[in-house]
Parts: sequence; structure tokens; C-alpha cells
Amino acid sequence: MASADNGGAFTSTSDQASRGKIDLPSNTTLIGMGSSATFVNAAINIKGVSNVIVRNLTIVNPCDVGPIWDPNDGDSGNWNSEYDGITVDSSKNVWIDHNKFTDAPKTDDLSPIENGKLKQCHDGALDVKNGSDYVSVSYNVFDQHDKNNLIGSSDSKTSDDGHLTVTFHHNYFTNVTERAPRVRFGRVHVFSNYYEGSKSRSVYPHQYSLGVAYKAQVVSEQNVFDITGASNCPDVVKNPGSSSKTGAIRDTGSLLNGNALNLASSCSFATATWTVPYTYSPTPAAQVKAAVVPKAGPGQLTVN
Repeated sequence: MASADNGGAFTSTSDQASRGKIDLPSNTTLIGMGSSATFVNAAINIKGVSNVIVRNLTIVNPCDVGPIWDPNDGDSGNWNSEYDGITVDSSKNVWIDHNKFTDAPKTDDLSPIENGKLKQCHDGALDVKNGSDYVSVSYNVFDQHDKNNLIGSSDSKTSDDGHLTVTFHHNYFTNVTERAPRVRFGRVHVFSNYYEGSKSRSVYPHQYSLGVAYKAQVVSEQNVFDITGASNCPDVVKNPGSSSKTGAIRDTGSLLNGNALNLASSCSFATATWTVPYTYSPTPAAQVKAAVVPKAGPGQLTVN
């Protein structure tokens, strides 16, 4: 296990920024040995590079020591934090495979309430931004996290349009509140992933899974949503941004609690026109849980 704060607890935001980040150069593979290789409180940064692989790690998502209060965030303000488990920024040809991302043991319910809101210390688990392309996210476990995967950082980042080409396949999302993923501008293919959660869970209650926001082009296929308390498409697919800034999605074969997702009839989105540019074989939805749950995460590199 490697802890980013082995030299002692972070004393400030600047201390965390200098000691907590791990910058990966181009043409690098970061791979855990065995099934227990772990990074705690580290922010892995893939920025301005290409040809990077991260595999077989448990990543305990970093907790910001100095969250900032923004009174203009939402209706009554919110706490905002820095540092993702992994950030892919202005990079190409990146493969994130067979890792586990989790907030545990420092889950959100252990944070204090200040200004009437949870003083959230976590940001993203895995975010992709600033024109990154050809990013594959496969056979990972995303566990106990709120703002999970942000694809595209801002509605104003119009240079992202036509980029952010990302594939999510055979990932296991368990007790993830939202953003699995949330997409702006990106051309994102999401297939044969397994989602498990509950709308009434006291910690990390499910809000939505697929966020189809400004100019998103999302192709969804053979995904399985087992979400207690969800009854129709808008419970798992929504536009989490401005209602005037819309995206597009099309779905084939996905299931919500054992029934057809029925995206076309119950979710009011334009149909995505982006064509997936590679050959692939999605696992049929009826087989997704069995194909994903025992095979995702670290220690499983030889079972696929």
C-alpha cells in the first residue's frame, strides 16, 4: 500500500497539491503487483501525454483537506473539492483497466455538516477532460462515490466538441450516486456495464447513472441497471445540466430492473448520430452481471 501522505497528514491545500499528485509521463504502464496494490489519498494525473495504461490497482479516492464553499453553487451553495482518483487531461490513448475506485474507509457520512451542507472532501473518481481522446475504461469497480466520472469539464469548453472519445465497458458501478458517466461534448460509448444501487440508501443514494448533457453523443448498449426504487428511464438517464443545453443518446438492449430501459419512449432526448469507429462484441444484457461482477477490479487480469 502506498499512501500519498506517508510524510504526515497534509497540512494545507498547497501541501496536498505538492505531495499528493502522481504525474505519469507518456509511454508508461502503472500496474499493481498481485491483488492488493493500493494508492491511498493520491491523485494520479495523466496530463498532456499519450500511451498510458493504469491497471490492477485499488485507488482510495483522495480527500481534499481544504474544500471551498461556493455560495453560488446550486440553490443554496455547496462545498467543492479538488483531486480525482485519476484525471485524464489533454491526453490520448489511455487505458484504465481492472482497478477499484472507492471512498472507503472515509465515506461521505463521516464528513461534517457546515453551512447546512455536507463538507464534501471528494471530487471525481475518474474524470476525462480538455480534449482527451481514445480513452478506454474497462472492468473497473467504482464503489461508494458521489461525483464519479465527469467527461468534459465545462459547458464553455467548446474546443471539446468532437473530442472526448471515451469507451466504458464491463465496469461495475456499485453504490455510485451520479455521473457514471456525466458527459459534455464527448462521443462516449457505454456498453455491457453493471449498475447496482438504491434510491433510498442512507450513504451514496442513487440519483442517476448516465448524464447526457450539453452536446453529448452517447451510445449505450446492453447495460444493466439494478437500482432499487427506480421505475423508468428518467430514474437512471437524465440531463444534469441546463435544460436549454441538451445532448443526444441512443440505446440498444439495456435493462432496468429486469425490464427494457425504453429510452426512446420515456426519456426525451435526441438520438445520437455518432458511429462507434471500432469493432466490438457487447455481452448481452442477460449475461452482464455474471460477466462483470466476478471479473471486474484488481486481481482479475487472467479471467477475461
